[in-house]
This record gives sequence, structure tokens and C-alpha cells, in this order.
Amino acid sequence: MSTVQTTASIGRDHYRVLLQAGKNTIVGDEPIDKGGADEGMNPYEILAASLGACTCATLRMYADRKDIPLDGMTVTVTLERNEEINMTNLKRQIEFAGALTEAQTQRLMQIADKCPVHKVLTNPIQIETTLKPQ
Repeated sequence: MSTVQTTASIGRDHYRVLLQAGKNTIVGDEPIDKGGADEGMNPYEILAASLGACTCATLRMYADRKDIPLDGMTVTVTLERNEEINMTNLKRQIEFAGALTEAQTQRLMQIADKCPVHKVLTNPIQIETTLKPQ
């Protein structure tokens, strides 16, 4: 079992949120048309970015271990949310750079589905909410 812990905190700013994990901090915000100042990614963008980041790291590790000549990659994740039917669709598009064979490309595409965030998002998720004691 692995555990990560993050902290999100907000003051009176509309809707600037500090997101912290260990020593790392990023800013989340809402766009101006939603009342925010657009100083950071919105929560849906952060979710989509998590899948992209994990895909990149997973494929980089695999390519390095298998001596695949992967010079780089770009992973674009589009999140479409249909509120009417309570459905979310994530579309992930991967572009590789390097002198890859067709077999290497196909194997990397298979490995993309094995990234940890992909596994989290495609398996049951349970959310437990509690109130911290004062």
C-alpha cells in the first residue's frame, strides 16, 4: 500500500488555493469568468495534468530500462465533463520523439495504461470525508 498526502488551503481569495505535498507547492485557481483570478490550473486541469505527468514519467522509466531510443514525448489530456449524465471522459493523446520502431511504439502505448494514475482513475475509488478535531 502506498500513501500520499496533500494539503489544500484557501483564505478569502476567490478562489486561489495553495496545494502542498511535502516541500512542493502549486497554485490552483478558477478562471476569471468563474470568479477567480486565473493564477493557476483549475481542479479539472490539475486532475488531467496528473494523468499526463504520470504517463510521461512511467514511459520515460520504461524506455530507459529497455534502452528504447525515446528522445521525448508530449502527452495531451483532455477532460470532458457532462454534468447532465454525470459522466467524465478523459482523452489522452501521446506523441513520441525518437527513432522508434513500430513494435516499440506499440509497447509504449500498452505501458501508458499501466501508469499508476491511470490505474487509480480506472478502478473503484472511495472517498472518506471527516472533520478534523479542534
